Amino acid sequence: MTALTELPQSMTRPRLQPRPRDAAVYARAQAQGLSELQARLLASRLPGYAGELMPLVAPSLRYLAHPQKLAEGRRAAERIAEAVVDDESIGILTDYDVDGITSHVVIRRTLVELFGVPESKLHSLIGHRIHDGYGISLPLVERTLALTPRPTLVITADCGSSDEPRIARLKAAGSDVVVSDHHALPEEGPPASAYACVNPTRQDCDYPDATIAGCMVAWLVMSLARGVLIEWGALPAATPKLSPWLSYVALGTVADCVSLGASPANRAVVSQGLALINRMDAPCFRAMAERLGPDSVPFNAETLAFQMGPRINARSRLDDPYEALNFMLAESDAAAGQHLSVLEDDNQSRKAIEAEMATEARALAVAELTADAPAVVVFVADGHPGVQGIVASRLVQAYGRPALVLTRAAAPNMLTGSGRSIDGLHLRDALQRAHELAPEALPRFGGHSGAAGIGVPEAQLAAFKAAFLQAVGEQLGDTLLYPRLWTDGELDAATLTLTTLDELEALGPYGREFDPPLFEGRFIVESLRPVGADGTHLMMELSTGALTLKAIWFRALTPGELPAFGVGATLHCAYKLNRNRYRGRESLQLMVEHAEPL
Repeated sequence: MTALTELPQSMTRPRLQPRPRDAAVYARAQAQGLSELQARLLASRLPGYAGELMPLVAPSLRYLAHPQKLAEGRRAAERIAEAVVDDESIGILTDYDVDGITSHVVIRRTLVELFGVPESKLHSLIGHRIHDGYGISLPLVERTLALTPRPTLVITADCGSSDEPRIARLKAAGSDVVVSDHHALPEEGPPASAYACVNPTRQDCDYPDATIAGCMVAWLVMSLARGVLIEWGALPAATPKLSPWLSYVALGTVADCVSLGASPANRAVVSQGLALINRMDAPCFRAMAERLGPDSVPFNAETLAFQMGPRINARSRLDDPYEALNFMLAESDAAAGQHLSVLEDDNQSRKAIEAEMATEARALAVAELTADAPAVVVFVADGHPGVQGIVASRLVQAYGRPALVLTRAAAPNMLTGSGRSIDGLHLRDALQRAHELAPEALPRFGGHSGAAGIGVPEAQLAAFKAAFLQAVGEQLGDTLLYPRLWTDGELDAATLTLTTLDELEALGPYGREFDPPLFEGRFIVESLRPVGADGTHLMMELSTGALTLKAIWFRALTPGELPAFGVGATLHCAYKLNRNRYRGRESLQLMVEHAEPL
């Protein structure tokens, strides 16, 4: 912690800033019957948005574009249908994160339960984050080719767009590869050896929303395959649609941090998926609800993002990802509960590893921050590669700058890294530019605007860092960089009610590029006490005028630390409204994100 005190407070203290509002969106929202508060929230989250508001305000599946608009979607669907009809051996190859796991579930359940493919004809292929690396890695290809019977078709999801050499290897060995993905394509375009590449970011793709997650692309491709099989007479017209699988698509979409702003498609599938999840039909969702407690239901987007997603991700960060897949596919509550216990243990281990690595990463960041670099790039020599992305997120939150965290890779003399971005910087584009500046220093990279992964030769780290910082500087220009919290202004004491929270929740789901409402205000501390296993959370009662509310501030303290204020202090807080459920009763609670004594 000593190193952190060397930084000026201007670099580490978050600034509360009101969100700028689009006057035209504000006026249109009110004209369409939304409340003043709802109009305010939309106007600050949809700058420059000229499209229809109702598909965003009242999400519905009727706003989804037909999957036929996906470039090579029909070709991919026909190849999948052919494999089903001809009783081929099929490999399902997906990423190891939540988006990849949920994609895997969508494809596998569709093949087995709707298309009648025997389990014996399917192979689940998921790389190990540490030993194999991301995407269609060479070790994963070799394992695929060693299978008996060898898959004659490999369907990918959430990966594959940048894996031409490995796809060529599979093709040469007699395995067709159908890529379904959402990550940005390399400059040379879709992989030439793929039988089909379905990716909404393709320049020749007519699908109107390029921000959909990998699981949504997989869902659309399998929906097309259902249509083809019915068209061919291989399935009856009454074969159920894939709608129930939107529960998985919602989870993968939220966990992968794709846009929930000006995206009718993402808002629709998350809204519909949450409704399906809250029926609690699947053992995995029932097991999660039991783990989180009865007051956790109904789930919302934040439940998926901060409770369910991290537990699924924790497994692949530290170990074999198949435990997470087995949890999602569990057919009984008992099996789901057993798998979830393993995920829970991994998640606790992940938290401990993350905390230690984040402390080291902050100390390493001091030199770059002191030099006012436009991004933070740190190499944690003994760090765990499974938590790079989370630690990068912590650095972004702490310093308001894009961050890359690198550790040693399994391959000798190589480093692997994950990055997270800020508003105004397209991270994947910055990496593309860094590759142009120093191609030997960045032989492998991929991702999208908000997150990315990289591979860097250890001897080229300095060259890569220089190229990346130049690329970031070119994009950001003279943008002032500091940690900031965008707020939606103040609320009168009279509006601090559950009715106001109902208004806010009606605009959900919230997520990336459609942030949950965050307000600011002054409160007097009536009581406070550290809580949690290590005493790092702060439970308080805060008053404004005649109103007193319960409040919780997570991670407010470091272990053993005392608050910097006491009872009677006046705090300037940034907070969210929260519905506290206890023994069937509901009350309003403040979720404090930041507070400073005045």
